[in-house]
Amino acid sequence: MNLKTSLRGIFLAGTIALLSISSASAQSINESKVGKGLQFMAADSTFSIKIAPRFQVLYQGGNNPSTHTWDDRFLIRRARLKFEGFAYSPKLEYKIELGLSNSDIGNDTPDQTNNADNIILDAVAKWQMTPHLSLWVGQTKLPGNRERIISSQKMQFVDRSLLNSRFNIDRDAGLQLHHEHEVGKMVLREIVSVSMGEGRDITINNEGGYDYTGRFEILPFGAFEGEGDYVGGDLVREQTPKLALAAAYDFNHDASREQGQLGDFLSKQRNLHTLFIDAMFKYKGFSTMAEYADKRAPRGPVVLVNDTGGIEETFVTGEALNVQAGYLFPTNWEVAGRYTSYDPTEVTGLTPEKQYTLGISKYIAGHTLKVQGDATLQDREGRRESYLFRVQLEVGL
Repeated sequence: MNLKTSLRGIFLAGTIALLSISSASAQSINESKVGKGLQFMAADSTFSIKIAPRFQVLYQGGNNPSTHTWDDRFLIRRARLKFEGFAYSPKLEYKIELGLSNSDIGNDTPDQTNNADNIILDAVAKWQMTPHLSLWVGQTKLPGNRERIISSQKMQFVDRSLLNSRFNIDRDAGLQLHHEHEVGKMVLREIVSVSMGEGRDITINNEGGYDYTGRFEILPFGAFEGEGDYVGGDLVREQTPKLALAAAYDFNHDASREQGQLGDFLSKQRNLHTLFIDAMFKYKGFSTMAEYADKRAPRGPVVLVNDTGGIEETFVTGEALNVQAGYLFPTNWEVAGRYTSYDPTEVTGLTPEKQYTLGISKYIAGHTLKVQGDATLQDREGRRESYLFRVQLEVGL
């Protein structure tokens, strides 16, 4: 299936669904405004659907210290089509999210994905079994680091940090249990998951073992407004201090890909252990988030070397730290800074790196319509410093 055929099918299906829903007398539009998508509810309240398209237009440029040239590009960074609502009962929710841009659907593992475009991001059902306990079934983000769980639409910077790109556990197919309860004013959350361990849209039999993830969160001062503990920046201007602390642990048994759920499939398997610790604080326009990640392969990350001793295959292991903070002015302009340190396991031969980022954002309609720009100093060990500049427009419904 080529890209043109896939996109034609997606748009045709979306168009038919939208026309059918809007023309049927059994449905009506509940609410339509920026940030809420197109919402429909059946007349007998047996189902609902929200349709929310969005895209990001990105300019990215930077100096190349090796060639002394300016390398740049202009691209559609993300283009997404999201459907969510409930089916039969409000206790059974669903979410489907499709990626349409080349960056979204690019596929470097054709043998494991049936030589098809990697379009499906999320396809998950959520059953609210009790007021405090829900079961998720399908493909979606694993409960790993906070920065990855935050939607790419709701980030404080143009994109996520180096910590996330090296160590996040991304999406996978399987089961998740989510539990939330309160102790006085304090909110506690426990999440556990069992998944295939090889990432999204895999069609072959499981090559390794399963992946097991657990995450525990504590919000000592109560819940954030509008689930703001998973939103970049303090756009709602919390009137009282809000803090979220969390730790997550992931065990990928006999992982077969470089980063567990991401990267190339390797010729051998390794157990991967990943620890995440993170925090989010917000108060009256000020926000700060910090994350630490540590990924290990007890049997050693390198699985293949050539005759001259060069590393041909290795799992990505090591540790990283990311700290960022920003302030939102009353004019809805935000200034933010970020520091990221990446320290790979020495034996892998990967290069340590530090990044210093300064960002500025203008929120026209919250995270749904915004313009963001940032500048990053990249300090790689053994290489000359380089600079990266980015400007991005986010448009959504």
